[in-house]
Amino acid sequence: MTTPSEVLAAHDAPATARRRRARRLTPGFFARHLLRLAASLAVLVVASFAMIHLIPGDPLRRMLGPTAPKELVAQRRDELGLDDPLFTQFTHYVRDLVSGDLGTSFFSSQPVTDIIGQGLPSTLALAVLATLVALAVAVPLGLWAAVRTHNGRRRGTETAFTTLTGAAVAIPEYLYGLALLLVLSLGLGLFPPAGLTGPASFVLPVTALAIAPAAMIARLARVETLRELDTDYMRLAHAKRLPARRLYAVHLLPNTLTATLTMGGLLLSGLITGSVLVENVFAWPGLGLRTVEAITQKDYPVAQAMILVYGALVLLVNFLVDVLLGILDPKSALSASASASREG
Repeated sequence: MTTPSEVLAAHDAPATARRRRARRLTPGFFARHLLRLAASLAVLVVASFAMIHLIPGDPLRRMLGPTAPKELVAQRRDELGLDDPLFTQFTHYVRDLVSGDLGTSFFSSQPVTDIIGQGLPSTLALAVLATLVALAVAVPLGLWAAVRTHNGRRRGTETAFTTLTGAAVAIPEYLYGLALLLVLSLGLGLFPPAGLTGPASFVLPVTALAIAPAAMIARLARVETLRELDTDYMRLAHAKRLPARRLYAVHLLPNTLTATLTMGGLLLSGLITGSVLVENVFAWPGLGLRTVEAITQKDYPVAQAMILVYGALVLLVNFLVDVLLGILDPKSALSASASASREG
């Protein structure tokens, strides 16, 4: 017969085993993920070059105007190397990229590295804050909903939770942004409507970005919590009548966070790219506005660099999430190793 001490020891054993197995994560695990990251970056470089060339329109006509003389257009096209074959243009692009030269904007003549340096910190601040807010709201909300609806109790709470979070996930971020802008800024005047003028300027765009991810994470946290509530160690903790704070914060919460934090990391990569439209709604001084302008104007150097930066950030976040998951849950790393061995 299993004694209470054995049940608690079994509860503590996975954490101890995780720590031991984390030390045994082989260099091959990291090498495989680094190789996948390098391969994905190579594909991204090709995509960033090809995508902008597939957009119809002549960037020089946009830059010089429709009435510009043909001789001026031809001269400018030759100076920029746009008459070269695409393969030649691509090799020049890769060569400059390796040397750290992202080029100069066709329209503003501003170095692309300066444009990225000015806008990237604001975009990252928005995405990171939105992720932290989403996690801070979603994890307690999912935990609360799971505890209240465990074993089929409080059907009304379950229905309201699933309905509201499902609807919240379905609405795009920019619609939240427009609604918040109209009601809380233009209507009530509570927050600045545009730009970055102080801490209050973060409230509306961060909220707009955080609502849908918070709803998604809350649903996941509820499912993970319901699964943990049916384990032996939680039944024993209930039987011992532990205080609610210790029961849920010490015993339950840590065992529900692995999948939840993994989803949070993946959502961060989505928020980095999803912030483009929200930044346009709030005239945020990030990369979003310049990205839209560069693509519509076919400003090749800026557009290619923006696609590359956004894609590289997404790949880097996914790489860090994979490594973190391998450390927190070494079984996934061992599974990946086995799969790689079979493929080899």
